This record gives sequence, C-alpha cells and structure tokens, in this order.
Amino acid sequence: MNLERNRLKTLLEILLISTRLGLTSFGGPIAHLGYFHEEYVRKRKWMDEKSYADLVALCQFLPGPASSQVGIGIGVMRGGVLGGIISFIGFTLPSVIALILFALILDGLDIGDVSWIHGLKIVAVAVVAHAILGMAEKLTPDLKRKSIALFALVVTLLWQTAFSQVGVIIIAGIIGFLIYRQHTENEDTEFEFPVSRTFAMICLTLFFGLLVILPIVREATSIGWIALFDSFYRSGSLVFGGGHVVLPLLEREFVPTNWISEEAFLAGYGAAQAVPGPLFTFAAYIGAVMNGWQGGLLATFAIFLPAFLLILGTLPFWNMLRRNPKIKGALMGVNAAVVGILISAFYKPIWTSTIIRPLDFAFAAVLFSMLVYWKLPPWIIVVTGAIGGVLLTFI
Repeated sequence: MNLERNRLKTLLEILLISTRLGLTSFGGPIAHLGYFHEEYVRKRKWMDEKSYADLVALCQFLPGPASSQVGIGIGVMRGGVLGGIISFIGFTLPSVIALILFALILDGLDIGDVSWIHGLKIVAVAVVAHAILGMAEKLTPDLKRKSIALFALVVTLLWQTAFSQVGVIIIAGIIGFLIYRQHTENEDTEFEFPVSRTFAMICLTLFFGLLVILPIVREATSIGWIALFDSFYRSGSLVFGGGHVVLPLLEREFVPTNWISEEAFLAGYGAAQAVPGPLFTFAAYIGAVMNGWQGGLLATFAIFLPAFLLILGTLPFWNMLRRNPKIKGALMGVNAAVVGILISAFYKPIWTSTIIRPLDFAFAAVLFSMLVYWKLPPWIIVVTGAIGGVLLTFI
C-alpha cells in the first residue's frame, strides 16, 4: 500500500512540475533545457549534472524534439514509462490546447486578408533567423561542417522533393562518418535507465516498422486519418535539429497538396511562437485546421510518437553508443546538414512569401533585435508582430 501511495505521489509530482514548466517555458528548445536543468537537477536533484548532460547529448543526436525527449527521459527515470507519459502530457498539453483554440478561432476567416496575420509571418522570419545563427555557431564551427551545410542548402533549395532532405541527411551522415570517425571525447559516466533492452528493441522495431508500413497502408487505402497520421509521423521521424526544422517538412507535406493554405500555415507558425512548450505542437494547429480538435489531437500524437519510441528504444544502449567515435562522427555531419536545410526553409517559404517590400524587412529587423539583443520574452515579440501587421497597412 505504501509503495503504491509513494508511486502515485511521484507521478502526481511529475505531472504538477511538468505542467508548470509547460505553462511557463518560453524561448524554444535551448531555453527549455535551461528550465529543466534548473528544476530537475539544481532544485530537485532528480539526477546529477553528468547524467543530465548525457541525456541532453543523446536527445540532440536523435531526430525529433530534443527538449521534449529530455523531458520524457527525465519522467521515465523518475517514474518509469508512465512517468515519461505524464511528463510529456504536462509539458505539451498547454500549448496544444492553445494552438487548437487558435485554429478554431481562425476557422471561417479569410486569413489571407487579415493584416495581423502578416505580422505573425514576419515574426516567423525573425525567429527562424535567430535559430539559424544559434545553430550555425554551434553545429558548424569548422570549415568542413560549413561545407556540409552549404551542400545541404544548395540541394534542398534546388531540388525540393520529399526525398531530397532524407537523401541529404544520409549523405551528410556518411561524410561525417568518414571525416570525423576519429573524433573522441572523454565520457565515462554511466547512468541507470529503468527500461529493459528487450522493451527498447520492441520500441525501435515499432519505430522503423511504422515508418515503412504507414506509407504502404496509405497508398493501399483512401482513409483520410491514415494519410494524416502518416504525414505527421514521418515528419516527426525525420526532423534532425528540433522544432524549427520541422517547418520545411510539414510545409512540403501539407501545402502543395492543398490540405492547408500557405497563409494559414505561416500564420500558425507565427502563433506557435506565442505559446510556451515545444514547437512541435505546431502540428496540433495544422491538424485542427484540417479536421477540427480531433485532427489536432491525432496530429499531436502522431508527430510525438517517434520521439517516445526513439528515447525509450535508445537510452538503454546509450552508455555503449556514446563511446563510439564513428557514430558520433556521423551525427556531427548530420547536424551540420541541418543548418543548410534550415537556411533553405528560411528562404522558401518563409522569406519569399513574407518579406515583400522594404517596410517588411525593416519591421523584421526590429523584431529580430527585440528578440536577440533586447532579450524580450517571445510573447511580446508575437504581440508586437500582430499589432505591427495591422499598422503596416496604414503606411
């Protein structure tokens, strides 16, 4: 009885803390990791500094939303698989609800003619530009990785197909393996993870199985929700570099097929900057625009499912994998390619559909300065963008 009571208390504690973080964690994935460190490592001491650094390192290497995967991993370490699920729900649900409501409010509006929507699109320009600078500094510190990023930029910009990004990531991984296979770091700390290797293998098998089977089932049937699930699952499975990189995958998945207009897509991306929590919850907005709140919940489940399967499937093996310089070298190449893919997405569709006249560029520069140099909270940037979009129509 006491054991059950203690477990229930632990799960409730995870839910309360993760929900509070989900309501207050503005600023993107890097900021989220700072919030997690302050709450879980410094304040509550649920794990030590090195274990947290190892967990962050693994999640940075995996495709998917790194900060969400760190939160899931901490929840699993604290309360098992159920603890990971609860941690995810608490951190993610606030922004999911907010973005679904935003999509429902916009339903029926001719958003292409709403001036404040253009302001939100300019916010997206400032936010992605900031992400590019930060990621380029971290992921392409040397000439070799800068060259890999340039290769990724040119290919994904000139050949915008469903396979170009996947191909670039594979080629970049091979190049990274060849160039950085001798890369070594001194990492000898181990940590325990309450998931068996058998369960981990089941999760990895399910991850790759769904990645292969879903497109086949989609082509063999005409069921709309399977197509929706496949598109979001595939996007969540192939995103290296966090939430900002999911933009081109989702844009090329849904806009050319006319499932969602480009105006609605970019308006939601701008609005997603106003809410706390992971940027991957942008999927909830897209799903809600397409199929109401049910579509929003399905899209959220589909895009985050790969993150769950990967973190549960790989963390039990991380102590072995993280010592392998060849694997780390391949991932260094992949991370460099992410920068090029992000720059490509920044140009199209974000820049080409938003910065139409010098006044737009000037306003984007102001918003960028507010975000980067004045260090103002993201919600202030979003509100300023919306109001500025209205004012720009009078100038």
